[in-house]
Amino acid sequence: MTSPASRIFVSIDTPEIDAARDLAERLTGLVGGVKLGLEFFCGQGPSGIRAVMGGVRLPLFLDLKLHDIPNTVAAAVRAVLPIQPVFLTIHTSGGPAMMRAAAEAASMTDLPRPRLLGVTVLTSLDDDDLVAVGQGVPVLDQARRLAALAQSSGLDGIICSPAEVAALRAECGPDFVLMVPGIRPAGSAVGDQKRVMTPRDAVEQGADFLVIGRPITQAPDPAEAARAIVGEL
Repeated sequence: MTSPASRIFVSIDTPEIDAARDLAERLTGLVGGVKLGLEFFCGQGPSGIRAVMGGVRLPLFLDLKLHDIPNTVAAAVRAVLPIQPVFLTIHTSGGPAMMRAAAEAASMTDLPRPRLLGVTVLTSLDDDDLVAVGQGVPVLDQARRLAALAQSSGLDGIICSPAEVAALRAECGPDFVLMVPGIRPAGSAVGDQKRVMTPRDAVEQGADFLVIGRPITQAPDPAEAARAIVGEL
């Protein structure tokens, strides 16, 4: 059975090794893992990832949102396998050939295979934003289409906002991973997110894992903030 704490991946959004490592160390034992993304990876690269994760006993969610031609994405997946992420993200909008190439690359190794998660619609976007980029469909319809495409292309799960969790859980079944950002504890600031939900509501809707950043990392006491969210779950 999944424990409340193990559902939480803390998004550490900083390009600084010492700051990231300090947060990871303070949260060890309180959350399920650490998410490091483009900001950190572009600043510090694989060696920076190792510097942060080498001293903590937490799973790594490497959130790179890879999006390119199939051969390039497959090569990028192979390149990050030695870092041993538990989760790795690619954009579903790259299409089925790209997703299949990524899934094949992740499996053709003696290293532990990361679970590949496809990004559907970013939580910073809403219906009007999709219209602006030429995708004239509601967010939920686009998320459904991309989730089905990801599942049929061999991905292990998706990234989706809390607003789509219930529908995607019903359509994708119990074994497809739903990793959900846009999580805001009751009373916290929404920031640049447009489709948000409380941790407890997201889990009740069917989320497997929650990505939580600023409500923990920018709290006066990140460890206490993490404990409070676990208590809410």
